[in-house]
Amino acid sequence: MRLKITWTRSAIGYPKDQRDTIRALGLHRLWDSRIVEDTPQMRGMINKVIHLLKVEEIS
Repeated sequence: MRLKITWTRSAIGYPKDQRDTIRALGLHRLWDSRIVEDTPQMRGMINKVIHLLKVEEIS
């Protein structure tokens, strides 16, 4: 299974490690989307910044 992640809220005012996590997910600007594999490592990064993202499951 794969996940489509979209960056929907600005990271301004959030800790640097959360901004770094957004970058590590491959997102560069607001409303940027990326399709990633559903692995425990990706789920962990997504859960850290879930308040900034929209996540959709793709079969």
